[in-house]
Amino acid sequence: MLYYLFEYLEKEFQFPGASLFGYLTFRAAIAIILSLLISTIYGKRIINFLRRQQVGETIRDLGLEGQVEKAGTPTMGGIIIIMATLIPVLLLAKLDNVYILLLIVTTVWMGTIGFIDDYIKKFKNDKEGLKGRFKVLGQVGLGIIVGTTLYFNDNVTIKEKLPVAQQQEILMDDPNVSPSKLFQDEEKSTKTTIPFVKGNEFDYADLITWIHPDLKQYAWMVFVIVAIFIITAVSNGANLTDGIDGLAAGTSAIIVLTLGIFAWVSGNIIFSDYLNIMYIPRVEEITIYITAFVGALIGFLWYNTYPAQVFMGDTGSLTIGGIIAVIAIAVRKEWLIPVLCGIFLAENLSVVLQVSYFKYTKKKFGEGRRIFKMSPLHHHYQKSGYHESKIVTRFWIVGILLAILSIVTLKIR
Repeated sequence: MLYYLFEYLEKEFQFPGASLFGYLTFRAAIAIILSLLISTIYGKRIINFLRRQQVGETIRDLGLEGQVEKAGTPTMGGIIIIMATLIPVLLLAKLDNVYILLLIVTTVWMGTIGFIDDYIKKFKNDKEGLKGRFKVLGQVGLGIIVGTTLYFNDNVTIKEKLPVAQQQEILMDDPNVSPSKLFQDEEKSTKTTIPFVKGNEFDYADLITWIHPDLKQYAWMVFVIVAIFIITAVSNGANLTDGIDGLAAGTSAIIVLTLGIFAWVSGNIIFSDYLNIMYIPRVEEITIYITAFVGALIGFLWYNTYPAQVFMGDTGSLTIGGIIAVIAIAVRKEWLIPVLCGIFLAENLSVVLQVSYFKYTKKKFGEGRRIFKMSPLHHHYQKSGYHESKIVTRFWIVGILLAILSIVTLKIR
């Protein structure tokens, strides 16, 4: 909203300083500052409100150290993250940008699912919360919305470089030519970025056009299925990671900040040309959303680090996972998720392996056996005697290493 206000003031009255809001970096800086202030200042008020409403966490006795002390800690703190993200975005972002609109829808959609789950747990005294099938249905619904929008919307395009011979011809005529002259016109495409592959790109249409070229018109179905799978997997991974103080918020901040780098360079024709990565017009606006989201996560950590004064609940964890997935798909870096979101992947796999192995051994030997002392993975380390602060810090360090590796993979081909 402020973006449009100052744009009008600049255009009509040449208002001093109004032109600053035309700069992405300025708006991104204001967004992160504003989200930090909202999450830290108003976060305390929300925590007190939740405490007055007796929205306290019910702790199952899993035999973990320090577990009993956490009983009664306010949950549903994901409201803080959502509020501190959306307010700066609504004020500072271009609200006609398709990527921003999709992320707002994602935040509200997943936040609602998580809120309903937490509400059922706390106010209906049902420890199971929202039934799993309804959560999955919600994730599938979001996947369909995201997939179809990114495929069919006319403002979702890419720009590819001209053939090498044509580039050389242009450069011979004018060595100082603008990088934009070396790119083709905008076009709709199902191409994405894939690591460790020459050319660094993969077209989803190739999955079906090998059968017959005419099947390309159905490539959108493949893309939607991929979107559904990624959103479901990442949101569930974030949900499982939210098990000890500061773990989910901290690792998510690292992941989102890395995606912010991808969004900024992918939407900048000069940097995308220099780094030889896919240029995606208008995607740079996501940077505003990402900086607001990072600020909200860091501000939430003020109250969520050990010993936590508030838990994010499914209101926060499902929302975080959904946002990360949609950003990754929008900047066409979804195939980097196994690396970038390696913490989420490890938490997911630890549960799958534990349950599968237990069922297999129980069927074969009559007694279930376990691979880990407890799953998800962070509980295994708790059972091994590590303090949760040490576990969280080491997971953050691994997350930073994975983020660096994700950036490096763009040049490893």
